[in-house]
Amino acid sequence: MAPRLLKALRLALAGIAIAIAAFLLTAWAGSAIPRNAEWREPGQGVTIMVETNGIHTALVMPLVTPIKDWRMDFPARDLTDPARPYTHVSVSWGEREVFLETPTWADLSPITVLRILFSGGDGILHVAHYVRPAPADDIRPLRISEAQYRRLVGRIEASVPPAPRRSYPGYDSHDVFYETTGRYTFTNTCNQWTSDTLAEAGIRTGWWTPFAGGVMKWVPKA
Repeated sequence: MAPRLLKALRLALAGIAIAIAAFLLTAWAGSAIPRNAEWREPGQGVTIMVETNGIHTALVMPLVTPIKDWRMDFPARDLTDPARPYTHVSVSWGEREVFLETPTWADLSPITVLRILFSGGDGILHVAHYVRPAPADDIRPLRISEAQYRRLVGRIEASVPPAPRRSYPGYDSHDVFYETTGRYTFTNTCNQWTSDTLAEAGIRTGWWTPFAGGVMKWVPKA
């Protein structure tokens, strides 16, 4: 390999390493800066949950409350198994191709990652239905006021397109994907969607949370 080409390659690799390090440092710093810093859990209200698989986060809410009946937006008939006695609904937002075409992280290709980094991708909603989910380290309960829950609901409703809307089978019999709006980028990730939704409701969370850990650090362990 010619010396000039080798030097250029080394400079390119060094630039990539510096960019990755800067991104990680910025993500760590951004997630440590609180929004709604004075917020505390109220004595009474609505208990939601924040869940994670270590990479992706979602908001878990009661299926039916006096404030919101999610069955109207996310009917069980859209599921492969609609007959179970579902009590909660989990809602998250993410990149369309990643959700629909990579059932496991091993299926995620470097080309897809590079495309998202440089040009982004279309958003999609992932909705799962649960039966009495038990608190655990990866699904943590969070009590919020009724007013905050109304704002949380309003934020999520804004992501739900009007019916009839296109849906796609999920990973299992209890989940489904829905077409939605929004552009997924490396600065506007699935985890940023979670923290932005919490912040708009007035709940304490980080400013910039591209990674799941940046969201979960603000939710006390069960």
